[in-house]
Amino acid sequence: MWLHNLPGIQLRTDNKIFKDEMQTFTTKIVDLCKEAKLFAPQGGPIIFAQIENEYGNIMKPYGEAGKSYIQWCANMALSLNIGVPWIMCQQSDAPQSVINTCNGFYCDDFKPNNPNSPKMWTENWTGWYKDWGGKDPYRAAEDVAFAVARFFQAGGVFQNYYMYHGGTNFGRTSGGPFIVTSYEYHAPLDEFGNLNQPKWGHLKQLHAAIKSGEKVLTNSSSSTKQIGNGTDLTTYVSNSTEQRFCFLSNVNLEDANVDLQKDGKYFVPAWSVSILDGCNKEIYNTAKVNTQTSLMEKKSDGAENSTKLSWSWVSESMNDTLSGKGSFTDTKLLEQKATTVDVSDYLWYMTSVDIDNVTQWTDAKLHVNTTGHVLHAYVNQQLIGSQWEARGNNRFVFEQPVTLKSGTNIISLLSATVGLQNYGSFFDLTPTGIAGGPVLLIGKGNVVKDLSSNQWSYKVGLNGEDQRLYDVHSPSGSNWTLNNRLPKRVPMMWYKTEFKAPSGTDPVVVDLKGMGKGQAWVNGQSIGRFWPAYIADKTGCSQTCDYRGLYHTGNCMSNCAHPTQRWYHIPRSFLNNGENTLILFEEIGGTPSPVSFQTVVIGTLCGSAYEGNLLEMSCQTGHTISEIQFASFGDPQGTCGSFKKGSCEAANSLSAIQKACVGKTNCSFDASEANFGSSTCGKTSKRLLVQAVCN
Repeated sequence: MWLHNLPGIQLRTDNKIFKDEMQTFTTKIVDLCKEAKLFAPQGGPIIFAQIENEYGNIMKPYGEAGKSYIQWCANMALSLNIGVPWIMCQQSDAPQSVINTCNGFYCDDFKPNNPNSPKMWTENWTGWYKDWGGKDPYRAAEDVAFAVARFFQAGGVFQNYYMYHGGTNFGRTSGGPFIVTSYEYHAPLDEFGNLNQPKWGHLKQLHAAIKSGEKVLTNSSSSTKQIGNGTDLTTYVSNSTEQRFCFLSNVNLEDANVDLQKDGKYFVPAWSVSILDGCNKEIYNTAKVNTQTSLMEKKSDGAENSTKLSWSWVSESMNDTLSGKGSFTDTKLLEQKATTVDVSDYLWYMTSVDIDNVTQWTDAKLHVNTTGHVLHAYVNQQLIGSQWEARGNNRFVFEQPVTLKSGTNIISLLSATVGLQNYGSFFDLTPTGIAGGPVLLIGKGNVVKDLSSNQWSYKVGLNGEDQRLYDVHSPSGSNWTLNNRLPKRVPMMWYKTEFKAPSGTDPVVVDLKGMGKGQAWVNGQSIGRFWPAYIADKTGCSQTCDYRGLYHTGNCMSNCAHPTQRWYHIPRSFLNNGENTLILFEEIGGTPSPVSFQTVVIGTLCGSAYEGNLLEMSCQTGHTISEIQFASFGDPQGTCGSFKKGSCEAANSLSAIQKACVGKTNCSFDASEANFGSSTCGKTSKRLLVQAVCN
């Protein structure tokens, strides 16, 4: 929106106005980095820099102007003399003065367009984002590890996770449209900074295994051969010491047993990679998880917030807009984001229509063509309906019965955006609001009155936003009402309550169960849009995830039939030691009665380790392991929360774990008979499973 309204501009193409702005911005960022001595030749940590982002994916519609733009990008970047290479991701025709790189779920088959360029993976997608009405995408740790190991097996030299640390789209920063406030992305570090286990631990062990072969991998030649059973063996041999380091991969959906003759026999599960130190000792397999799984819980803090919250409220003032009074007028239906310049989600469209023969309009309908994302329609100061299109579809038709009166009728339409288009060809030209309409009144016998060219009055934003009702220091604060008759399911309401921060250092969330749709502020700081009323579809989820095979965003889903997002992150930096204020704007009608504050903690902790591997288990800082609910070293079965003993186990399984872990914040032990005693499993491959409770 900073650029969209500049006269004559076209974004991301060979357009002088845009290129001048882009060069000014890029130069400013580079100058700031140089002043801070951040580039590697200055002793800083930046080893390369990126210009443009995934332009190749959306370049075709720009034609020759897109190609010349990319050439200009490269030359402009190089002219800044940063002393490190420039890269372009997903740009197969990148000028060879820069390095083209890969983004995606898998990049093992990627080849740079310059044979002298390193093979780099700049975005390894650890999961996917959520959108309102959607379920939770889940990408298994085993599949992410498989993709990384395959990449390095195929000669990759650099790999970067997107996201490594999930986060929160505070304020109105989420885009999409319809991307939710949380941007956890199923990253190794979750939205709150907690370790997302087992993904974090499994990837930590993967990189330790790869790093153990660093000297061989960075000073060697490699060869790959197919060795049967659908498996590939890639051997790196040091050019100086002839030391070896191997990757043994199985891309099939069935397990494989591989005989490498003098280098040993290996069981390689389906869709996995084994890393072999010296090419004769397995030190890691992507399908064999030897780390803990943490089941996170939202926990109420009874000590600080044991009493029910007391709420005050005030209605959104709409006397002006429901009477058709705005800030400016036009004789056409305006595009929303160009009109609001994105200072608010909301834009009022208001007009009037005179009815002489009211009989002809006794069964009238109001018909509105809108490019979304949400529409609330009022006629003669009465709400006649609200509508939005599922999953961010940019166009829908609103049509509802309307009661008209003889004489002047006021039509007030409130259009709301839910994040703006942020990707794709010509993405800034994607219309929002009631751009162009038409807006029609349809009477008896399909008599149509087109209001699109009426005199329309406009108001950007809400009166409550203008009055800064979200700010605890707003002079309009005296308007709040406080009594026991809390409004319920009333749209366009502001709610306020006071609370104390939960004790301790655990991450804080507010549970907005009961609310509909709107925005939330804590001590005047926006914690984002909320929409708990938007429920995910009830089909397509499973208790288990078969990660084998190419990942796509629909193959491992959870959270069916629940709100897409119910809990909202409140950083402790937003909170005061004493009283804090939560303010909610409720757009569609919800009740704040069930709202509560909670902390995010590890509830149940499960550990898994195959024989010969180290298992490390830990609760978060300040929490201890209070109970061991299950422990078995042998052939136990099941998943976290439903473990059960197998046909054999070591007699000391439970007692050894209890002694090592109970009362401690963390513990570790080798999965071996030396620690648990002999088992009755014979030559069967053994495994340790543990389930514990964090206090």
